[in-house]
Amino acid sequence: MTIVTLGPEGTFSHELALKMGFTSIRLSSTIRGIFSAVAEGEGDGIVPLENSEAGGVGETLDGLLRYPLFITDEMYMPIHHHLASQVSLSSLRVVYAHPQTHEQCSDYLEKWGGPVIHTSSNASSALEAKKTPNAGAILSASAASIYKMPVIIENIENNPSNTTRFVRISRTHRVPDGAQKCSIIIDPSTDRAGLLHDLLEVFAHRRINLTRIESRPSKRGMGNYVFFLDYAWSADTDQALEELKSLTNVKELGCYKNSGVAE
Repeated sequence: MTIVTLGPEGTFSHELALKMGFTSIRLSSTIRGIFSAVAEGEGDGIVPLENSEAGGVGETLDGLLRYPLFITDEMYMPIHHHLASQVSLSSLRVVYAHPQTHEQCSDYLEKWGGPVIHTSSNASSALEAKKTPNAGAILSASAASIYKMPVIIENIENNPSNTTRFVRISRTHRVPDGAQKCSIIIDPSTDRAGLLHDLLEVFAHRRINLTRIESRPSKRGMGNYVFFLDYAWSADTDQALEELKSLTNVKELGCYKNSGVAE
């Protein structure tokens, strides 16, 4: 099985794919490119869904909304960021960082006070920093090693427990034995008082635990939102979905297991 994930080599997504034992890995320069490749049948994909510090990853949420794909697995990975540069800290004039990385390291970068330029991935940050005088990059330890960027300050993330949740996406809807969690997108067709309460009550009166809810613009105009929901699988899951579909538009993203923490 080919796995498509975010490149170049040295991204956290690429590192996770290696830790999971995949040997056929295709790298995409964007998360949207991963979704497109999976939709075209080039393999399954691994994408970051949310971070404990920075929240949901917008590109992934948009991909789940746009493409006819399913979540088949989830993985958690501790995330540690390091400031790397070919010059000393006192000579540093600019830092390259992925937007999510910037947010996860905002305390340190705010204190440092210099300009931060955003890139498409942590690996891209290393490549840009190497060709820019007096530049640094925020990288994982593996990326710093791959791109031969000396680490000058370790562990600059805001929270030492910083963790990213990744999901595996596929064209095939597979519900494994022992599924632990399900994900859906709710796209309300009406806007009325109490609508969200009524939708959530479908789960509440069955005592189904909602583990995450997040709103995202529907792209249909200001004030129009869709809702991403994760909930614990139960024997009443199918009944809850049928009732929910009688109230609003629902896109099922699948039920899946948790493959644990990739250290």
